[in-house]
Amino acid sequence: MAEVITMPRLSDTMTEGKVAKWHKKVGDKVKEGDILAEIETDKAVQDFESEIEGTLLYVGVEEGAAAAVDSVLAIIGNEGEDISGLTGGAAAPNAGSEEKKSEEQPKAETAEPAAAEVPAGVEIITMPRLSDTMTEGKVAKWHKNVGDTVKEGDLLAEIETDKAVQDFESEFNGVLLKQGVEEGGAAPVDSVLAIIGPAGTDVSAVSAPKAAGQSTEKPAEPKAEAKTEEKAAPAAQTSSSDRVAISPLAKKMAQDKGVDINSVQGSGENGRIVKKDIENYQPAAKPAASAPAASAAPVAVSFVQGEDTETPNSQVRNIIAKRLSESKFSAPHYYLMVEINMDKAIEARKEINSLPDTKISFNDMIIKATAIALRKHPQVNSSWAGDKIIHRGNINIGVAVAIPDGLVVPVLKNTDQMTYTQISASVKDMASRAKSKGLKANEMEGSTFSISNLGMFGIETFTSIINQPNSAILSVGAIIEKPIVKDGQIVVGNTMKLSLACDHRVVDGATGAQFLQTLRTYLESPLTLLL
Repeated sequence: MAEVITMPRLSDTMTEGKVAKWHKKVGDKVKEGDILAEIETDKAVQDFESEIEGTLLYVGVEEGAAAAVDSVLAIIGNEGEDISGLTGGAAAPNAGSEEKKSEEQPKAETAEPAAAEVPAGVEIITMPRLSDTMTEGKVAKWHKNVGDTVKEGDLLAEIETDKAVQDFESEFNGVLLKQGVEEGGAAPVDSVLAIIGPAGTDVSAVSAPKAAGQSTEKPAEPKAEAKTEEKAAPAAQTSSSDRVAISPLAKKMAQDKGVDINSVQGSGENGRIVKKDIENYQPAAKPAASAPAASAAPVAVSFVQGEDTETPNSQVRNIIAKRLSESKFSAPHYYLMVEINMDKAIEARKEINSLPDTKISFNDMIIKATAIALRKHPQVNSSWAGDKIIHRGNINIGVAVAIPDGLVVPVLKNTDQMTYTQISASVKDMASRAKSKGLKANEMEGSTFSISNLGMFGIETFTSIINQPNSAILSVGAIIEKPIVKDGQIVVGNTMKLSLACDHRVVDGATGAQFLQTLRTYLESPLTLLL
């Protein structure tokens, strides 16, 4: 009887092991005590000996690759033994359970197709992956109930991801036969969200086993993409007033550029947004009364003397907690601080704002100066990727915005190519929509550097946690009027403190210091930005 050898836990902190070298290959005879492989843990490389005798029938982890603890490392048994029932799933840790598993495996394999058989005309909708970091989604609200007729383009539900709440539209026509997730409930990506098909169809066989593992592998996304390309144009022209009429190409361009299609005026037939509308789009400046980029939006919590209360965590806050913890405890943070004379920046801002229809903030100036500084210091615009460092080809700055659920980071794509007015309009627009959960997932993805500004609250200096996968984040304090030494004389000046948190795996101390020197030059002498 074949024995499954699992990846051993060779230290108390080990979660995965890497096979540094195999000492046996498939087909070799193995004796008890023979060294099977060298396993690299989080602490050392250790020899791993076999505890059983037989022939090495299967290698579950290639040399140089890593696998989780308790996953299949190897299978040892009699020469020529059939192990097809053992290689596809998780390993059982002992021989007794292996015999039971080998007996049950054929049943599972034959049961799966039966459970996954989908009646004609029935479509299984799975929980979509609406952001690159999304692992599960929460149904904030259902817009269709079981038994309701659904048309392509109808709003099925509002899905709360780790970043925002997004409308989820149906791509199929039919009747909603089943809701796989209750309103307010959460489910992993690719699990059954809903089933749509002809009225009266029995879907009990396909809904119970999570589409029997088949719906996630079924080419749902390619089919959806093809369907969108083929039908988007007519659907857009016949859509309800709640939907935006836009061509597929224009929609993709808008997503790539981070353009809110609701703010674009279409020039095509019936007001349809077309390619040239996205190419020529310029964000409109919002009234000066708009809230600052990082202004707080505290959660409304009532205080009752002597009574403890609880607030259930939203999906957004849970993910924020998880991401920040991972960043703080995985990336070796260190901090650099510098004080900047803002006198010339104040004068420059007054001159810029004296121009017609122009209103920029100090935050806009800092964003612009930071983007240009990153051009000269591309190492700061890089990411740690395990065995390599990725040097980003675009400068996309994320601007931290406080919302009731915590903190979100909308991203200004290609910030170094934006003007002051474009930065100002984009920041105000995204900050406003962030507070109403109106941001799209693609507007919070792809940042290469982040800025957090608490200066409007009078905070002089603070440090921030790096927004992964960035390698640095800039913390901006308040501009303070105080005595300074200038040309050997004590005069009244305006200073601002900046703090740069760096991931030491990517950004060395000297590199971070040089970046801050460049940024200081740009802010203390704003005209140098034009050079």
